[in-house]
Parts: sequence; C-alpha cells; structure tokens
Amino acid sequence: MQEPELSLSRVPCPVIIDTDPGIDDTLALLLAFRSPELDVRGIAVSYGNTVVEHAHRNCVEILRRAGRRLPLAVSARRPLKRALAVALETHGESGLGEAAVPPAGVILDFVKPLDRMLAEQDEPVTLVTLGPVTGLALALRREPQLVRAKVARHLAMIGNLRATGNTTKYAEFNAWCDPEALAEVLRAELPTELVGLDVTRKLVLRGADIDRLGRADDEMARWLHAALRFYLAFHRKYDDLDGCVINDVLPIAELIAPGTLTFEPLRLTVDLEDGEPRGRTRIAPEGARARVATAVRPEVAHRLLMDRALPALALAGATR
Repeated sequence: MQEPELSLSRVPCPVIIDTDPGIDDTLALLLAFRSPELDVRGIAVSYGNTVVEHAHRNCVEILRRAGRRLPLAVSARRPLKRALAVALETHGESGLGEAAVPPAGVILDFVKPLDRMLAEQDEPVTLVTLGPVTGLALALRREPQLVRAKVARHLAMIGNLRATGNTTKYAEFNAWCDPEALAEVLRAELPTELVGLDVTRKLVLRGADIDRLGRADDEMARWLHAALRFYLAFHRKYDDLDGCVINDVLPIAELIAPGTLTFEPLRLTVDLEDGEPRGRTRIAPEGARARVATAVRPEVAHRLLMDRALPALALAGATR
C-alpha cells in the first residue's frame, strides 16, 4: 500500500494547547511533543473528560513520561452556567482508563489562568482547544484585547454538523458541556476553526493495534495500552466499533501537515436550550463566522500518529 504524501510545516509553529486529558488527548499531546514542526509553549488544563484535579495530574504524568517540562495553567474548573459533568464511561474515573497514575493533588487558586499564559508569549500563537472552550471564554471576558492580540489562530476539537452527536443525538461532548462558552467564543469571531465529529469519526485506531501495544517491549507503549483498552471497551459496547475514535489527534495533525483537513467558511450558532438540542452546532444565516472542517485525509493523520506518538506500533507494522 502506497504511503500518503506528507506536506509538513517548515517553520515551527508556536502553540498553546488547552486540554482535558483524557485518553485521546494523551495521544494528541504526545504527537505534538514529538513533532519538530510545533513549538509547544505551554499547556492549559481544563475539566471535561475528567475533573480538573485529575486532568492536571494526568497532564503532569504525560509530561513526565514524555520527558518534557512545560509551563502549566488551569483554564477552567467548571462550565460557565451548567452543572459539571465528566466522561466517566468513556475515560474512566482517573481520565486515563486503566493506566497507572499517581494520586491527584489540589489545584491551588494561584495557578495562572489561560490569559496569563497568553500574556507571557512574546509573539502570537496558535491556540488548540481539545476540551470545552470555557477557559477561552473566561479569557475573553477578562482580557478580550489580549486574546485577540495573542491568538493568531484557534483550532478547536468541538461540534458537529451532519454527524450524529456523541453525547445526545445532536451534540458533541465538548459543545454539550458548556454551550454558553462556545457561543461566546464564536461571537468573538477569532480566527476559529472547528474540527468536529464530521471528520474526527474517520480517524480510528484499530482494536488489533491496541492489543499489539500491550505486547510491545516498551514501557510507554504498555502504559498507553492500559489507557486505550478502556477506551476500546467503551467503543465496542456503545458504538459496536472494534477500535477507538481518536478525536483530538486531528487538530494537531493539521498543524503538522497542513491540508490534512479541508475547511469551509460558514456561519454557526449553538443551541442553548435544555434537552437533546443542548450544544448542537448548526449553520445559521445570522450566525458567527468560523471555518469548519468538512473533509479529512485520515491516512495522513494515521501515519503521523503511528510514526510519532506510537512508534512501537509503527515498528511492529500496524494495520492501516
């Protein structure tokens, strides 16, 4: 099978990642750390897949295992108006499935927020949000001009248009968690690009590859296997899929290899009503302007994932 051609970014892109790790977030972070095309300046941690204390602990553990030291911020502890809800069934109590993690600590109030991390940057950056966009909405409330000056591009793994939701029939999880925050971010009309379920559902890590990770002679591979086997069990039970949808990898892959995604300029609105419509993202003539990923080259993202985030599988000849 012919390998897909990769058109890689030539100049390292300064990036801040706002994340809620999270099993697929872990793979996205590892891909970012192992890609010279990206200059990861810091990580902001949010609630989402798990509570913020666990997400922060998970991020510290991922950094330790990856051999990286980066500034950390805490972007959001809870939604703007909604009750806190996390993805226990999808990511487990810790947020990392069955992977071994130390006990979670307490997030102290003096930990800097996302806007302070942005203020410390000496040039505009690309902001990648992999969880609910509450932290960005809060930053826009506190320092709107700063955010506009320092965020050159905003890539968000959020929303869905034609694809069925993964939380309700209509809504994707990150949008459902805090639709008010997403509405505020869209109204700000930053250079925002949404990478939603319409494209992320096409990037799947097969069950056979996850099983192979557990047999690898590599400590990191086995640790990832313990996280991914929980994620795999969820997809087998609820989606009848022998594999995992690796949503959060796609925004990172697009930064590394521009053209992995195809975007369309659209006008969007977010449903704020309670019930199944909550968090639905849809096209509306009066909506805010954004770019939405509508097509994907999954083979490009898959190759990057295998070669960089999961090299043990690449060496073993993972399935395509």
